[in-house]
This record gives sequence, structure tokens and C-alpha cells, in this order.
Amino acid sequence: MPQITRSLTKTQRAIDLEDKYGAHNYHPLPVVLDSGKGVFVWDVDGKRYYDFLSAYSAVNQGHCHPRLVKVMQEQAARMTLTSRAFYNSVLGEYAKTVCEFFGYEKMLPMNTGAEAVETAIKMARKWGYEKKGIRTDQAKVLVCEGNFHGRTISIVSMSTDPASQGGFGPFTPGFEVIAYDDIPALEKALEDPNVCAFLVEPIQGEKGVYTPADDYIPKAIAACKAHNVLFIADEIQTGIARTGRLLCSVPDEETDPAKRPDAVILAKALSGGMYPVSAVLASDEVMGVFTPGTHGSTYGGNPMGARIAMEAMAVVQEENLTQNADRLGRVFRSEMQKLVDAYPFVKLVRGKGLLNALVIEARTATDGSPKTAWELCILLRDNGLLAKPTHGDIIRFAPPLVITEVQVMEACNIIALSVKQFA
Repeated sequence: MPQITRSLTKTQRAIDLEDKYGAHNYHPLPVVLDSGKGVFVWDVDGKRYYDFLSAYSAVNQGHCHPRLVKVMQEQAARMTLTSRAFYNSVLGEYAKTVCEFFGYEKMLPMNTGAEAVETAIKMARKWGYEKKGIRTDQAKVLVCEGNFHGRTISIVSMSTDPASQGGFGPFTPGFEVIAYDDIPALEKALEDPNVCAFLVEPIQGEKGVYTPADDYIPKAIAACKAHNVLFIADEIQTGIARTGRLLCSVPDEETDPAKRPDAVILAKALSGGMYPVSAVLASDEVMGVFTPGTHGSTYGGNPMGARIAMEAMAVVQEENLTQNADRLGRVFRSEMQKLVDAYPFVKLVRGKGLLNALVIEARTATDGSPKTAWELCILLRDNGLLAKPTHGDIIRFAPPLVITEVQVMEACNIIALSVKQFA
């Protein structure tokens, strides 16, 4: 019993400190993590969990991958930051590696996903004025209902989530919201000559891994090309092998520029969760709108981030993480479908690769207590697996891509046990 008392005190102290001194802009699951390795994390009491969130798909290569730890240590002892006032010995090699890896001509380095989205918006507007001939300050960027691209003022200005907008106005103009997975709605919006870009997630992660029709993205790309509008794929969560492709928005073998996004936004797993690294990829023609002084970042392209990102891409390729995500994603969805078939309140499983979600029916227990995705996630935690609910009735499952089939099956057994206890 004394051991349990110390355990509770240690966990609660960490939670209390964060609650007292930290801004309350998140609602974490009540678990205090202390270390991680591969697909597992351990809390402050030493209990092990499967990590089925992967820091919102930032840790595709697994926690503390030894290759990433090694290059981080080496580069930290050599040089971490130069700013862009000078060249550094790593950035050029990094830019070449990322461009060739994903099939683009130019890369602009930033740090966070939101910064990269802001960069893409600036690029699209400037392209609209300089290349398409849109009149000054008239450019529009199309976005979709249910989108999540970050939380800066410009980005929440195009959000349809009331929690993202409440109390933060006035908002940035120049965005038009259309229905997701709706080609006719896109076609109609593209008739406006002031539209410079369509910014879209190939799968809406925060919406609950909302997965569009298989032909939605290809048709959307074609429609944008036909109207001389940039198609910008936000691959911050879906990219870098997560969905069984290097980029969710285009098959790996597709090299025709007419069938690929004009620009791609990457972050999160670009550094394997080791360091904030993001990037915007585009053609020479599109990226050429940036000239000295028009955009920048002190930390963007820093030697530390660049070295880690190159190694992170090598891990994805050499450890066949794309193929692993595709194969094991099918296994996972097959096991989850068994729960859908067995329990009436488990309504649906959806996703691609190892980005999946289980949709449940929120209800009230006989004692009047709520039975929502949050309560199910607490059961999952108690049984040794961490996941997070979104939109009340959806649980996203996104383990590190280094997971094995044996581990997937063990995790599925934990989920099945938790669902049985939840019933």
C-alpha cells in the first residue's frame, strides 16, 4: 500500500504542477509519461503502454530511434544554429534529400506545422498576384469544412470549429470554406478567378480520420490544374509513410506533375519527433515568388533539424515503413471490423495505413454516468494502450510505423478487452 501512495503522489504532483503553472489550452489524458522506446512509452511509475497516438503522427519512426538519437548527439556537439544570415554545411544537402525523396524541385524550411501552413498561404497569395494576375489583395484560398491546419490567427480564420474561433476575432480575410469530399462544390468555387489555391488534408485527422472517396484527391488535383489554381496538400499528419504511401495525396510511383499536388506541407514525422522541423515543397516556378526578405525563420533550416530530418527520411526508406504501414493497417482494420460486427455501439472503423479511427456511439450507463470515447480511452489506458478521443465519439489509432504484426495483434487484443469492458 505505501508503494501505491507514492505512485499516486508522483503522478498527481506532475499533473498539479502543469495545471498550476501551465496554460490550460489542452485537456490531456490523465497519464504522466516519462520515457519511450519504439512503440512503447512508460509513465512516471514505470508502467508500460502502447503508444497509439505517436504525438499526432510525429513519431512515425518510433520513440528515441537510436539512429536519430545518434545524429542528434553528434550534431549537437558540432553546431546547432547559424540562422539564415549565413550558409551552413547541412542545409543544402537536406534540401536536396527532401526534394528528391518526395519528388519536388524546391524546399523552404520552417519549424512547426503551423509555420509551414502560413508559409504555403503566403506563397499561394504571392503566386496568385505575380503569376496568375489576381488583383492586389483579392486572392482567395479555398479550404474545407472540418479542416485542421493549426491554431495561428490566420489558420483559425478558416476553421469551422467553434472552439478554435471563439473570442479570437477579428479574423484574417481571404478564405472560402467549401464542403469536403465534394467535387461539384470545388468545381463551383474554382470558377472564381480570384482563387489562387485549394488547401486540403488528404484525410482529415482532427475531424476523426475522416477519409474521402478514393477518387476525391485525384479529381481535385485535376480540377485545380484546369483552373490554374494551386493544389496544396497538407500532409503534416498524413505524410511520410503514415497512410502506406510517402504522401497520402499521390501514389509513390506517380511522377507526372499534372497529377501531383503543386505544393506539399510536411512537418511532424519529418524529424521523427526529435526536433521541430517542417517544410513546404513546390516547383521552381511556384517557390520562385519568394525573394530575399519576403519570408524567413531564424531556426528554419538549422543544422540540427536538417541532420535529423535527413536521417529520419533514411529510416523511413531503409526500414520499409511505408510498406509496413500499408500491410499492418489492413490487419488492424480487419481486427477492428470484428468489433464493429460484434458490438452495436461500435459503429465504424475507417482510415488508411496506420492512421485509423473507431467511431463509437456515445450513450449513458444505467447509473447515469457518461459512456463516451473519453471513458473508453481511460479503459484503454488502464489496460496498457494510449489513444485520444476527438469530437466526442471517435478514437484515433496511430501507432509508430515501426510496430510489428505481433505487437499490432497484442494491441488489438487490448482494444477488444477494453471495448468488452465498456459494453
